[in-house]
Amino acid sequence: MTTESEHAAMTEDGDPSVAGTAGYEVISNAKLSADVHRLVIRAPRVAAVRQPGQFVIVRLGPGAERIPLTIADSDAEQGSIVVVIQAVGKSTSDLVRLAAGDRIDDVVGPLGRPSDLITSGTAVCVAGGVGAAVIYPIARRLAEIGTEVITVLGARTSESVLYAEEFASFAELVVCTDDGSAGRAGLVTDALREVLATRSVDVVYAAGPVPMMSAVAAVTKPLGIRTIVSLNPIMVDGTGMCGGCRVTVDGVMRFACVDGPEFEAHDVDFAELADRLGTYRESELTASTHVCRGSA
Repeated sequence: MTTESEHAAMTEDGDPSVAGTAGYEVISNAKLSADVHRLVIRAPRVAAVRQPGQFVIVRLGPGAERIPLTIADSDAEQGSIVVVIQAVGKSTSDLVRLAAGDRIDDVVGPLGRPSDLITSGTAVCVAGGVGAAVIYPIARRLAEIGTEVITVLGARTSESVLYAEEFASFAELVVCTDDGSAGRAGLVTDALREVLATRSVDVVYAAGPVPMMSAVAAVTKPLGIRTIVSLNPIMVDGTGMCGGCRVTVDGVMRFACVDGPEFEAHDVDFAELADRLGTYRESELTASTHVCRGSA
């Protein structure tokens, strides 16, 4: 696989590397909540071909971690993509510190299989926390192709609700917060149960914390409703070679980077996924005391 940097040297289409400046320019950085930022990055070839469900892997600079990020949106005319980043450790904290004009060394993608979207009927899209950025392109495309979309959007507080206005512009929206400061108080699974009890639903799409996705699957499985989840395992190269993103689906080892990141929820071993996500927790705490450079 060639990176976008390698392709950029071949043509002149406005890519920053053509002018002799390495890396991918940050066009803007908007703070969405206390620890979540929306970065717009110039990456024209990714913007031209990406589809809902796909992601990029970014590396800020030499020695930095490779971070998989869902492509939340894109503008082919501008040649830009949107990624939403929650600062939870060293690498993500380094990324959200970037300002307009700063550069990211590597942006590789689009990676992963596009979402399997139904073209008619009704879909419920369930998002928890920054999972909203994963669900948003899926829900929007479903609405564009004529599917009825109901979005259940969950967060801890009103300040951490993401993309509510965007979802409301094309879909029926139910907002849930843990403390009831926005929408209804309670979990997304509570709202999902109510929707499923009153509406005929063909498929449920879900993204968010592993316990939330597991709980959604537990709600839909007895009802026989197809449920698709976007998984977030540890990932390194994004090509299926390292094996870091392996997950067990229907008793078979799969690689989220090339076989996913979306899988049939009722077949996923969520307990194994949760356990593997904690593998490097101690190392991450140690790394958080160091700061990577803020720009190229």
